[in-house]
Amino acid sequence: MQQIVPHLWYDKAAKEAALFYISLFDDSSLLKVAVLENTPSGDAEIVSFELAGQPFKAISAGPYFRFNPSISLLVACYSVEEVTTRWTALLAGGSALMPLGEYPFSKWYGWVQDRYGLSWQLMLTDSGKAVQKLTPNLLFSSDACGQAEEAVKYYTTIFPDSEPGIISRYGAGEAVSPKARVNYAAFKLGGLDFSAMDNAFDVDFGFSEAFSFMINCKDQNEIDYFWDKLSAIPEAEQCGWIKDKFGVSWQIVPESLDKILFNGSKDELRSVTAAFLQMKKFDLNTLENARKQKNKA
Repeated sequence: MQQIVPHLWYDKAAKEAALFYISLFDDSSLLKVAVLENTPSGDAEIVSFELAGQPFKAISAGPYFRFNPSISLLVACYSVEEVTTRWTALLAGGSALMPLGEYPFSKWYGWVQDRYGLSWQLMLTDSGKAVQKLTPNLLFSSDACGQAEEAVKYYTTIFPDSEPGIISRYGAGEAVSPKARVNYAAFKLGGLDFSAMDNAFDVDFGFSEAFSFMINCKDQNEIDYFWDKLSAIPEAEQCGWIKDKFGVSWQIVPESLDKILFNGSKDELRSVTAAFLQMKKFDLNTLENARKQKNKA
């Protein structure tokens, strides 16, 4: 199981969006769908799917969070035609953030926000280079601008199978924002490739719960470890969700939760959901007792 999984929050369109994204990439499929009943958002639909062989999760849970360009998906494309085809599909009903064209860092590139609000960077990549197809990109903006390099160093000390990669910095006069330092940083967390950059412009958006990262933990010790390392805003702690000191949202969850959510009985799902809705940090013993008690009933 991949330790870190991107998680997308929608008002009502999680499954619809997942099916749209699946149609764009080879080696993609809808895996499982389940409904969490009686949450603070009402009945919430959760969706598990793969894009280009990479796992993703999504939820339809109300209009509380909106996507913005602070986290996007960088797509490695191997031909001009591939970039253009994906651009056309994603732009339909969406908007262009950086027009499709040639840039100093890529011969064919565009940044687009799709019809659901999710941002994508499409980049022509050397076809002889084996790279991860979809790479989450963190854009450090507003109060977090200038912290990209610090964040990369911090994250890579926390997760196993992690390492920093290349770092490129803005030259004199290249960034409007005086706080911006890094124009591109590559790094790996838990075996998954990421990239990061400081926003060259002064903007009013920052990281949002709409795009978070789930951390699958094998036991309570791992849950406690990541919670202690990452949680920096006590008021954001709820149902396994936390925010780190840079404002990025994470969900620290037991890897066994998927089995209950997608394969458990309706009674098990109701009982476990009711239990974790009362929690900040997940307590495995309490969750397991809730599951067992419902089975006994």
